[in-house]
Amino acid sequence: MYPQVGRPFHGFSVEPVDAQVPVSIEEFARESAHPRIHGFFLPPPPREGRKVTPEPTPIQAADAALINDWATWLESAKGCRPRTLESYRLVLRRLCEFAATLPRKPLLMALEPVEIEHFAGVWLHKLGVVARSRKPYVSALRGFFGWAKARGHVDRDLVLELRHPRIGRPLPSSLSLASAEKLMWAPDLGTFKGIRDAAILAMLLGGLRVSGVVGLNEGDVRPQDIDGKPRLVVHVVEKGEKERVLPLPREAEMLLRVYLDHDELKTVPRDVLDRKGRADKVLFVNLRNTSVPVHERMGEKVRLNRHTVWKLIQQYGEKAGVPAAERHPHAFRHLFGVELAEDDVDLLTRQHLLGHADPKSTEIYTEMSMRRKTRVMDKSGPLGKMKTPVSELLKRLPSGA
Repeated sequence: MYPQVGRPFHGFSVEPVDAQVPVSIEEFARESAHPRIHGFFLPPPPREGRKVTPEPTPIQAADAALINDWATWLESAKGCRPRTLESYRLVLRRLCEFAATLPRKPLLMALEPVEIEHFAGVWLHKLGVVARSRKPYVSALRGFFGWAKARGHVDRDLVLELRHPRIGRPLPSSLSLASAEKLMWAPDLGTFKGIRDAAILAMLLGGLRVSGVVGLNEGDVRPQDIDGKPRLVVHVVEKGEKERVLPLPREAEMLLRVYLDHDELKTVPRDVLDRKGRADKVLFVNLRNTSVPVHERMGEKVRLNRHTVWKLIQQYGEKAGVPAAERHPHAFRHLFGVELAEDDVDLLTRQHLLGHADPKSTEIYTEMSMRRKTRVMDKSGPLGKMKTPVSELLKRLPSGA
């Protein structure tokens, strides 16, 4: 009934599931191309010739079957993405490891609430998992045990008192306009790769998530008459399998047209079926996917992935002198959100352009709109409305000083 237990996953003995694990908690499903996934780092695959100690404590069969049953239900009910599956599996894998350290070595459904709280707090803290990174663990545990109670696998709510750790909300690291300009000039537009990369960077600066960009097919880019002018819009599926329609910035549109008209793209076998089973073509192709044999490089196997986009941002950013904290795909979205706030775009429009389910996620960019706040401070603050010892000196300073 269930998939076979024990398939290794990057050094872990994890149970495979042909389903996506669900997440009812939106905050858990953050998109990123970095190997960091939802507050954890997945260990890299072992390099050739490198000794790797096998992970101890395999999951007990009863727990594995229960987790698989949960995942199957979640696939049909929630339809979450494979990255969410990976993250949830790591949470439950660690919970099984924790249970194995207890003297009675209980199954997951035999754990006591105080033991689950100890795992989510002290035990993870001792492993070096900080409070912010423990929030996804709590979300996973509440989802799993809530489902188990609803299905009758346990007769009480084991996570009734389990709470998310209290943490502050730091501002995200945004790409600066100066860094974004350097990155846009970094690709060599005399090459097919450079044109592809410039188009990708421009689309990220247009507010798309990296998962949406790499998941696009050519049929998702459609012409539309806007204000009497021909423009391109994209139908993109991103976080939570939600589809949205966005206009492309003119710069991204021009680069994309050049990319689609390039002779080298015409030589790539990129035929696929879209979400409705219609013939389509992969939009952004991977030119050097050495993990796939040459004779298999076609269709979905030529699609660019998030990690490759992350790597190219790292490479171009390092070459252009962009600070390391700004060299990640989500920093592009942060810049997009900040610039919308700087220009006083209304909150609802910003929320739609960014694809946020919760307007609170959009409001954070108002805090980051420093040019706007500076203008308001200079014009409306009390010091700007009175005569001070330096008022005359400020008037004599050149504009912009």
